[in-house]
Amino acid sequence: MNTKALPLLLLYIATVNSLFSQHYYYNNYYYDRDLLFEVSASAGAMNCLTDIGGTEGIGRGFLKDLNIANTRFSAGVSGGFIYRYAIGLRIEANTGAIQAYDSILKNDPSEGRYRYKRNLNFRSPVSELLLLAELYPLKALFPVKEDEKAPAFAPYITGGIGVFRFRPQANLNGIWVDLAPLHTEGQGFAEYPERKTYRLTQLCFPVGVGCKYELSALFNIRLEILHRITRTDYLDDVSTRYIDPSLFDQYLSPENALMARTLHDRQAVLEPQHITVPGSKRGHSNKNDSYFTLQLKLGLIMGRERR
Repeated sequence: MNTKALPLLLLYIATVNSLFSQHYYYNNYYYDRDLLFEVSASAGAMNCLTDIGGTEGIGRGFLKDLNIANTRFSAGVSGGFIYRYAIGLRIEANTGAIQAYDSILKNDPSEGRYRYKRNLNFRSPVSELLLLAELYPLKALFPVKEDEKAPAFAPYITGGIGVFRFRPQANLNGIWVDLAPLHTEGQGFAEYPERKTYRLTQLCFPVGVGCKYELSALFNIRLEILHRITRTDYLDDVSTRYIDPSLFDQYLSPENALMARTLHDRQAVLEPQHITVPGSKRGHSNKNDSYFTLQLKLGLIMGRERR
C-alpha cells in the first residue's frame, strides 16, 4: 500500500466509525446512530401579552397579566436532528392567531378600570418560521454509554431566532378592519417623527422549555412552551398616546380617515360625554408585546437501524 495514502485511510475509517457508532437500544431490536433525524407535527394554544385587555388591576408584568380567555388554536410542523441525545437543531413553521379585548375587564372595580373604559379590541393572524437549538442538560451532563438504553423522558431547553408576520385588526360594527393602514397613533406622521410606521413582518427571539417522551423506537411525543420576544409594541396596534384626530384627514384617504377617527378612540362609545385630550395615555410604550404557544408535538424518528 502507498504509505502516503495510509493517513487518509485512517482518517476515513475514524470518520465512518464516528458517524455510525451505535449503542444497543429499545428491547434489543434497534441500534442508534449518533445523529438521529426527526419530523413532527404539533397542535396547541397561542396567546399574547399586549397593551389591550389583561387581568384585573393596573397591569402587571409577564404572565401575571395573562388572560386565559383569549387563547386561540395554533398548529405547526418541524424537522431537525439530535446529536447523541444531547443537542439538537430544528426548523419549525407555525400558524395561529392572537386576540385581546378591553371589554373582558367589564367587571374590574380596581384602579385599572381605565382599560375597560378605553374600549379597544384587536385580533391578528400569526405565521412564523423559526430556527431553534435544543439542549438536553441531563443527557449532556450524563451521556448515554454504548450498550446502554437512553432514558425515555428527556427535559430540554430551546431557543433561537425567527421571523413572523402579523396583521392587527379591530372590529367595527361587525366588520374586521386592518389597523396598520390607519396609522391610529400617528405612525409616520411628520408631527410625530419618533413614531415610525411599523412593519408587519418582524424578527422574534423564541425561548422555551419542553419534555420529550419516547413512545417507541419510531415515535416520540413532546409538550413544549415557547415564548416569543419581539421587537415591536404594535401586535395590537396600541403603544403610546392619543393624537389629534384632525391629522387623519391630512394624511389618509377620506374613507381611511373616517375609520381611523372611529377606531383610534372608542371611549365615547361607553361614555358619550367623554372628550379625549390629545397626548393622554392610550398604551404603554415601555415594554414590547410578545406571544407564546403551548403545544403537543408528535415526532417521527429516522436514523435508527433494526438489528
